[in-house]
Amino acid sequence: MVLFPDEFNCSRSLAKTLRNGPYSTRLDEAFGATIRACASPRTSGPDTWLNPQMIASYEQLHVLGYGHSVETYCDNQLVGGLYGLQLDRVFFGESMFSLRRDASKVAVARLVEECRKRDIKLIDCQVASAHLASLGARELPRRDFSALLRQYARRRPAGSWAEAGA
Repeated sequence: MVLFPDEFNCSRSLAKTLRNGPYSTRLDEAFGATIRACASPRTSGPDTWLNPQMIASYEQLHVLGYGHSVETYCDNQLVGGLYGLQLDRVFFGESMFSLRRDASKVAVARLVEECRKRDIKLIDCQVASAHLASLGARELPRRDFSALLRQYARRRPAGSWAEAGA
């Protein structure tokens, strides 16, 4: 499942939350906290694929400029977010979490905004879900996805996404 940033579907309710809601977003400021929140047990079961070794590997990729996080805050508390890897003009979304209503959707909206600014053409969502489909993501045949990777994933990323002076 992929999301092309220009095909992002911002529902009226999400647009209202973005305009008036209690949330703010930040980039690459709490990568470790975000990945650990993503690794927390879900209501669907206690197991997670994000073991300590995987977390350490992703944190190293973050230090190297490949790993990025989008964090959603409410009253200065981390309440949602996502993380993934950037390779040139592709963002590979790895996981997201939400502790409050719409917090992960707010993070996706900020990710899309960032992708547009950075000329990132494709967000790999990996696993199909109704949640992602509601945001405009769609499934692609493997051959089409592979062709897009050959086209857009060629160079190293530029480094941190953190805003200067934020």
